[in-house]
Amino acid sequence: MKKEKSNLPFFNKLTYGVGGLGYNSLGQTIGSFLMFFCTSIMGLSGTLVGLAIGIASLWDGVSDPLVGQISDRSKNGRMGKRLKFMIVAIFCIAVCNVLLWSMPKSTQFGMFLWLLFFLLLLETANTFWATPFSALAIDIAPDYNEQSKIQSYKTTFNIMGMILPSILMFFIMPSVSLGENAAANQSGFIKIALINSLLVIAFGLTTILGNLRRVRKHVSYSPSPPKQTHAFRKLMLGYFEVFKHKGFASIILGYSIAQVASSFLTSVGMHLFTYCYHFSTAQISVLLVLLFFGAIISQPFWVALSKRIDKKGALISALSLLLLGIGLTLISFLFRQYVPLKNLYYFVLLCIFVCGLGLGAMQSLPISMYADVVTLERYRTGENKAGAYLGYYSFTYNLSNSVSLLVIGVLLDMIKFNSSEPVQALSVQNGLGMIVFCGCSIALATSILIFSCYKIKRADVLKAQLKISENEQQNEEN
Repeated sequence: MKKEKSNLPFFNKLTYGVGGLGYNSLGQTIGSFLMFFCTSIMGLSGTLVGLAIGIASLWDGVSDPLVGQISDRSKNGRMGKRLKFMIVAIFCIAVCNVLLWSMPKSTQFGMFLWLLFFLLLLETANTFWATPFSALAIDIAPDYNEQSKIQSYKTTFNIMGMILPSILMFFIMPSVSLGENAAANQSGFIKIALINSLLVIAFGLTTILGNLRRVRKHVSYSPSPPKQTHAFRKLMLGYFEVFKHKGFASIILGYSIAQVASSFLTSVGMHLFTYCYHFSTAQISVLLVLLFFGAIISQPFWVALSKRIDKKGALISALSLLLLGIGLTLISFLFRQYVPLKNLYYFVLLCIFVCGLGLGAMQSLPISMYADVVTLERYRTGENKAGAYLGYYSFTYNLSNSVSLLVIGVLLDMIKFNSSEPVQALSVQNGLGMIVFCGCSIALATSILIFSCYKIKRADVLKAQLKISENEQQNEEN
């Protein structure tokens, strides 16, 4: 058998992957600090903040498959199907992001409307960037192995973007006091927003310009189908049709449930390490950096392992490793009162690093496997619906994320967590541990079972890619 050669230059993989750095830094800043900013600095009701974020998240999920279909059905121009949407989106994201953090101090209803309006605009712009961006990877790297590689590049820069907000906070806002000097604190957040917006534009343009030539040279789209009436209704009906395909169902459900574990870990993890382990802010920051560092350095390993034992085997191995890291952290939680704080911290560092190694594959392999299923579907139907399929993928993730965050909020109320108390009752501490460890473990175990149902083999994808390539050559000759 001939050795497979890469059909995607390093330059394209690099310029594609870097596009996620600014976008993820902006998204991580919103995910980590928007609730604090609105409630503690602006004085907006937590219920209203949650309502605004929930509505925006729901719209984000609905708009993903819609925008995906729009990019699929658009005409091939000088910028292909995807890039023209992406270039407009990055400037809209940049402007809406700065305005979001520039909320004027006013009535509760006035601030709620400001938050909701700019969140909806921002989520819309995000969708016009993120969905075509994900579909672009399938367009420029149709090869089975190249999909794993390009997704690993993307994941590496995504994780770098997720680390960046903590660094920006450290240098721009070294001390944030609750309810004190709100104007100065808001000014600091606006500075961070400006930096994030500039990064979105700079790295977004790098992705667009860096891959423009390849998009023009390698047009691999099927002809745009004619417009249809009731397109949105058919699109959403198509979402339910997707779940009849076992390959799509395994990846969509498996990934979404795995991300539930991530929601439990990130949303309640700060509470856990602060109120149960009594780690300092600096110590928690090191934990987070180590988590992301493990995810970054593990990328080459998971790519190599996916070639050796296929993507499904590599992903299940990674999720098992992540489950092991959660189990080791549980041991530290159970014995935290009997171990010196310094020794406990070093052990937790090891546990978090193990979690990071497993997290690395979860960030790249599922989307790579999903791209393989899209390729097989394209071979079967003759249509390239990468954008719509990735929209379904994002919609399910957003839906599961919204539900999991709602459950987390209810559970925090049930255990009577009170953020105004610096020392939580032992029952509350145990409740926090139950939320994190049970939530993560159940979600990860369920995800492993779902991914085990994935039946697509490497040979199936390679065969489909070969047939698609032959058909394209025939079409060019004709």
